Amino acid sequence: MRSTHSPVILIHGWRSHPGIWKPLISRLDTLGIPTWNFGYEKNSDPHPVTVAEDLRDFIADMRRRTRYREEIDIITHSMGTHITRFLLEVQDGKERAEKVRQFIGIGPPNNGSSMAELFCDPIYGEEMRGKLEGVFIPPGFEPDDDSLVQEVRPGSVTMATLNQAGLRDDIRYSCILSENITRTEQFFPVLGGKTWVFQPDGTWQMTWAGDGVIPHTDSIMPGIEHEIIPSDTSLFESRPDRYCHSSLPKNSEVIDCIVRRLTGEKNSS
Repeated sequence: MRSTHSPVILIHGWRSHPGIWKPLISRLDTLGIPTWNFGYEKNSDPHPVTVAEDLRDFIADMRRRTRYREEIDIITHSMGTHITRFLLEVQDGKERAEKVRQFIGIGPPNNGSSMAELFCDPIYGEEMRGKLEGVFIPPGFEPDDDSLVQEVRPGSVTMATLNQAGLRDDIRYSCILSENITRTEQFFPVLGGKTWVFQPDGTWQMTWAGDGVIPHTDSIMPGIEHEIIPSDTSLFESRPDRYCHSSLPKNSEVIDCIVRRLTGEKNSS
């Protein structure tokens, strides 16, 4: 374990809030790892570009307050990954003024979000929004009015810009993904335990290899290490819902994975 720990920036996902990190912060506090918790939940119409700018200002302010000038670590959930990558790879891609040691994404839409595309699909969109209302999306949700949803679709301008910029070679990237290993509906009942996948040819499939919202194919890309949980069935069987997308930041196995990556500890299992 390192004797001195870098501060960890926490960035929540779409329609979430900074409180989602409470269990992780509690664990990191016991290890003496400081956390800087960024929120954008009060922004009425957040866009990846403007939220990334707000995140840059937040980090600069925290550096001023703490007088910390060295490398930081970053942990994101879902859409928070999309926003943070835009900051690091596009806005700061050439200057590289922001020093980052490692960047850990939980259920990240690195290749664009199949779910965001599904919301807007002319055939399946309305039906899926109805199924997910009150479960993953608010009542009356209209995807056309949501800039984050539009800009995380695989064919969006933001995704094209990220693809052109590419990953930074001075940052260690990794992601933590969940999978319905027992193929049980209770994992994410509203979709029968499966995750929708938007194919490159524009067609749709459903897979067990996902967290109910983000399939593995949305996350895995060259240059980003990935770890798939649960590590064994016994951790999953009693409460499979704890491994679905929205619950991942609070999942104890996810937190264990994060701690190992931050501290350099080996998996004891």
